[in-house]
Amino acid sequence: MQTALAPGLEISKIITGLWQIADIERKQEVDPKIFSRTIDPYVEAGFTTFDMADHYGSSELIMGHFNEQSADSNIQLFTKWVPKPGSLSREITKEAVHLALRRLNKSSIDLLQYHAWHYPNPSWLDALYYLKELKDEGLIKHIGVTNFDAAHLRIAKTSGIPIVSNQISHSLIDDRANTADMIDVCTKHNIKLIAYGVVMGGFLTKKWLNKNEPNQENLSTWSEMKYKRFIDESGGWNSYQNLLSVVNKIALNHNASIANICSKYILDNPRVSGIIIGARLGQNDHIIDNQNILNIEITKSERNKIEEAQKSLNSIPGNCGDEYRKAPFLTASGDLSHHYKKIPKVFDSMLVSKDRKHISSKTKWESMASYSRAVKVKNRILVSGTTATHGKLTIGLNDAVAQTHFILDKIEASINDLGGSFNDVVRTRVYIKNLSDWEDIAKAHGERFMGINPANTMIKAGLIGDEYLVEIEAEAELS
Repeated sequence: MQTALAPGLEISKIITGLWQIADIERKQEVDPKIFSRTIDPYVEAGFTTFDMADHYGSSELIMGHFNEQSADSNIQLFTKWVPKPGSLSREITKEAVHLALRRLNKSSIDLLQYHAWHYPNPSWLDALYYLKELKDEGLIKHIGVTNFDAAHLRIAKTSGIPIVSNQISHSLIDDRANTADMIDVCTKHNIKLIAYGVVMGGFLTKKWLNKNEPNQENLSTWSEMKYKRFIDESGGWNSYQNLLSVVNKIALNHNASIANICSKYILDNPRVSGIIIGARLGQNDHIIDNQNILNIEITKSERNKIEEAQKSLNSIPGNCGDEYRKAPFLTASGDLSHHYKKIPKVFDSMLVSKDRKHISSKTKWESMASYSRAVKVKNRILVSGTTATHGKLTIGLNDAVAQTHFILDKIEASINDLGGSFNDVVRTRVYIKNLSDWEDIAKAHGERFMGINPANTMIKAGLIGDEYLVEIEAEAELS
């Protein structure tokens, strides 16, 4: 029932998620001390790992009370830090960690998981560097992330961040965890996946088998509101019901529940260390049902039947975590309005004349050579040659793909801050140091500009700075 998530961190394969506390608190007041008494049955059943977040209502306080009162020290408390978009300082990061420690009644957090909203703002990487410092101080035992795509996992790992896990949506309907890029980065950098949404807020249970399609406004929980959007994107109610029917037949063969089969299928993914199943505090029947998951062996024939049913589904669009960063927003509300109000600009801009605006990133090179990070002239935006530089750091050391993605983030931020988007890019020029990297760099470029297809030139060049493997410039034209 236990598995190693990281050196020195043994966890239960089935992790108890406390996100529903926030949902409960929409309807009733929660006394953390009283609710903490409902945790014992989970621990007694062997479910010793608990997943929380700073925004999951009183979840951290509940586990803090439990931790204070419990004689069992063999519990693992995971939490998340989900700051609003914008600049992040070491002080803000440290304050967030200390708040979590006070709530959890711990001297060190077993796993602190970080969520980034907006990759073009490099503050996400700053936050991870600060968390690494706090880990070195002993306030955090391990660092994880949530809803990261493969590209930004790669950037973080090749830049020295000791990430051990990535918590992502993963189910029979959402298979983005099995993309080649995610498999590659997890394998190469020994990153474990923690899967949530494995039963899609209850949609992958008998409760919805052969039921009529509900209206979005008739759904009662945030999870149902969210995962109904996943069903819509995957092909609709009929395709979903077909999958549910196939899984139900397999479940009957095992004297198990639909939720059991859906959970075990995801847990069998070799890159998945644990699956998160939501708690029903004060209700214990589902605990016995969850224990049954580990006793199930899905046969090859049964797996083939599931995979055949999945063929009628559409792939969930984008990369892991994209539902929180770009349309279609597969969230409870269908947008990000309940998460934050706006994305702050990354760079300072200066109006030079009526038709001309400059952006500066305030590097010494810009002042020395008298150039701008980007220039907007009327409806055109021109972005200077850009490298994987962040302050005094080179990002993505010895990894051309990581450098490419970080560079394209910087370019995207420049264009965004001048009123454009990646969709407006009409030309890119890519300068590479090593010819052997050209194809990997081209694929990274292709991933970011898929469907935009700007004019492009790639040139082997002697780049300034031994650490730089790629440099990119871009032009955009606003309609």
